[in-house]
Amino acid sequence: MRCDQSFLIKTATVSDEAQTIAVVVLAFSADPAARWAWPDPDQYLRHFPSFVRVFGGNAFAHDSAYYVDGYAGAALWLPPGVSPDEDALIALLQRTGSAQVQKDGAAVFEQMGRYHPREPHWYLPFIGVDPFHQGKGYGAALMQHALMPCDRDHALAYLESSNPENIPLYQRHGFELLGTIQVGTSPPIFPMLRTPRR
Repeated sequence: MRCDQSFLIKTATVSDEAQTIAVVVLAFSADPAARWAWPDPDQYLRHFPSFVRVFGGNAFAHDSAYYVDGYAGAALWLPPGVSPDEDALIALLQRTGSAQVQKDGAAVFEQMGRYHPREPHWYLPFIGVDPFHQGKGYGAALMQHALMPCDRDHALAYLESSNPENIPLYQRHGFELLGTIQVGTSPPIFPMLRTPRR
């Protein structure tokens, strides 16, 4: 897979929010965890955009939401000290999610919390590329762009991969697998941590 440094990565502003969330929704349309939560296509399209806003939307207020020019891909990063509203996430899943996620979702989030670093870190709730544009290096370019501040500021970066196919991409960018999160009927989720590079 080619990684073209000439891709123009932009910081998403309020006017870019809808398009940025739309590309994340497209990118996660076959994601195992997202579709476990909303297996019905109509329910997925109706509720996953709200999930993106609650889980990663704080990135827009902190200038850490990025997209490839043309909205081929996007990444929502949360800077140190900023986190999702976990109560709002669980409430959204309980209100809109599948019976399986209503039963096991809170325990999944509890396990996710155990892996989050205690020290200051950048957190990546979402990175994704429109399926129409996958395989062109956009994901790698988005990741490289977002990791520059981590290395500059000597900060940890943390994510949970909800799709095992993406683990090699994250490993190429220095993330190490910490374990596996899996509760009841949930698909496995893979917490990963990256130490800054010099």
